[in-house]
Amino acid sequence: MNIPRLVPEEGAALPSRRVLLIDDNDDARDLMGMVLELHGHQVAMAHNGLAGLDRARDFMPEVVFLDLGMPVMDGYETAVGLRGIPGLERVWIVALSGWNDQATLARTRLAGFDYHLTKPANFEIIDNFLYGDWTRLRQ
Repeated sequence: MNIPRLVPEEGAALPSRRVLLIDDNDDARDLMGMVLELHGHQVAMAHNGLAGLDRARDFMPEVVFLDLGMPVMDGYETAVGLRGIPGLERVWIVALSGWNDQATLARTRLAGFDYHLTKPANFEIIDNFLYGDWTRLRQ
């Protein structure tokens, strides 16, 4: 479930993506949000899964970076909930977690995540994904 390396074509305009960050770690979420905004993306944030579902309905993100271990509603339940929101059935959902064992990877796949990244976030990998051509991924 590694994020593919999607390098934009030379000279191509870099897309601005609608990104939702859902993480109960305020510092990690805020830092990632700040970096993504500096890179030209529109960012919305939520501090738990339930708040994230509400935010997703209003913001309609193209991609969601989602922590797994959160109070109120964990990332697995949140991913299932995101898939149930009209218009977000095919939103990109990326697990962003400190957990990276085989059981966790299997559980994220079953919950509907597209990819899994291990914290701390590698911004080069995230940039390559956000700036890439997504049409090649879902055909």
